[in-house]
Amino acid sequence: MNKQATVSREQWLQARKALMQQEKEFTQQREQLAAQRRQLPRVKIDKDYRFQGDEGELSLADLFQDKSQLVIYHFMFGPEWEEGCPSCSFWADNYDGTAIHLAHRDVRLAVVSRGPLDRLQAYKERMGWRFDWYSSLGSDFNFDFGVSFSDAQQQSGEPNYNFGTIPFAMEEGPGFSVFQKDEEGSIYHTYSTYARGLDIFNSAYHIMDMTPKGRDEGELPFTMAWVRRHDQYED
Repeated sequence: MNKQATVSREQWLQARKALMQQEKEFTQQREQLAAQRRQLPRVKIDKDYRFQGDEGELSLADLFQDKSQLVIYHFMFGPEWEEGCPSCSFWADNYDGTAIHLAHRDVRLAVVSRGPLDRLQAYKERMGWRFDWYSSLGSDFNFDFGVSFSDAQQQSGEPNYNFGTIPFAMEEGPGFSVFQKDEEGSIYHTYSTYARGLDIFNSAYHIMDMTPKGRDEGELPFTMAWVRRHDQYED
């Protein structure tokens, strides 16, 4: 634990105001970065990706429903897995309260995995989630968007994740992708992020960052060793 100095209220207030100035600068930088993100060029999607959902077989266009913007969390749940990744489950605990607000700003939130639909549905029920979860099993979707990897890719040791900057030795990885649909029905890929870029979607981490211990995760490779699915903590 960080050993903090103990000071008077006046000294604390002075230090807090100094930090607040840095926080304001960071907020301005974050807003500037968000504006740059919105100006990224886009890529038209021409491949006919197919998904399985509660409604049956669906296209990527179907996932938008009546919205023009679609955000997809790539949840680690492989074809042979019996349950979802603990860390992806940690992130997914944030989504149900968010989706309704996004929908009122023309944004559809969906989750996609390669696991069979029946296993996704069973795990979703176990976790008590309500968000829409689709299976891309049999589709190239997860491979094309850099979150599923062949045996050869896993064994090569070559950077294959996070836009080819990190070697990833598992069949599934986490990610977040954004799509846009225009008035003619054409679909475009506008943004994706992976690895530490996903931190912003986890409100629990941002609350921890406000506390004296912070995330209290130690050093790699033990960073997220504490995380459990929410029904598997010992207490």
